[in-house]
Amino acid sequence: MIRVDLDMMLLKRKMSLTELSQKVGITLANLSILKTGKAKAVRLQTLDAICEALDCQPGDILVREDQGM
Repeated sequence: MIRVDLDMMLLKRKMSLTELSQKVGITLANLSILKTGKAKAVRLQTLDAICEALDCQPGDILVREDQGM
């Protein structure tokens, strides 16, 4: 499973989830779904906007978790 890990990057950038939401232009609710790992998918456009706002690469916020298969 691949999830979006925003916590560390938000901390490094000293940015709140609300600030990120405003910069990216998506709702706080949708950003929270991504942050908590409940999202089933993320659009590349959204991922690009998040990376732009956080000045990072996709690999900095995407984490692959082994599900024990």
